[in-house]
Amino acid sequence: MAAPRTANGPTADTEEPTGPVSVRLLGWVLAVGGAVGLLAAFTLTVEKIALLKDPSYTPSCSINPVLSCGSVMITPQAEVFGFPNPLLGIAGFAVVTAIGVVLLSGAALPRWFWWGLQTGVTFGVVFVHWLIFQSLYRIDALCPYCMVVWTVMIPVFWYTTVHTLTRHVLPVPTRLRGAISAVAGYHGVVLTAWYLLIVTLIAQRFWLYWTSLI
Repeated sequence: MAAPRTANGPTADTEEPTGPVSVRLLGWVLAVGGAVGLLAAFTLTVEKIALLKDPSYTPSCSINPVLSCGSVMITPQAEVFGFPNPLLGIAGFAVVTAIGVVLLSGAALPRWFWWGLQTGVTFGVVFVHWLIFQSLYRIDALCPYCMVVWTVMIPVFWYTTVHTLTRHVLPVPTRLRGAISAVAGYHGVVLTAWYLLIVTLIAQRFWLYWTSLI
């Protein structure tokens, strides 16, 4: 039977119903991840406003010399586009949360919508990894609330990408489809390895401080 169509062509949700990441799973990842990211971005914004009002204010997430939001907030990297980075998070995660809820409701989204979502989450994950690099090797401090954003942005990007690639929303050369399907089948393993790599980098970068606490 032919796939149902919308005014914008076949819906991505019906082209490849046996993909490793179901629409419902993706919906939960987007809804929960978006909500957690939104809360973290909102909290960071509140803390930033408090710091702007009172430069002597100590943010609630400034715990020690390494876990210190205050040290991160005063850097140029915290305002890459001329305004506090958390404002991007508020806008972006609000949209991600809404999309997740829409998917959980059973709605089918047109292909162009998936392209837009993929573009947004790709920008988000690239930006997050740039911030990780800056925190580890330029600022020399970690922001706990920022790390929450890192934690949720990675699965939001990864599961969206697995979905769009295996459902053929994104153009994939035929010769690569087998390899993509094989990797996608281990989506949980890839996500775990991704987290472990970042944790290892953090442990290595601040090893002298961590060992001084023992």
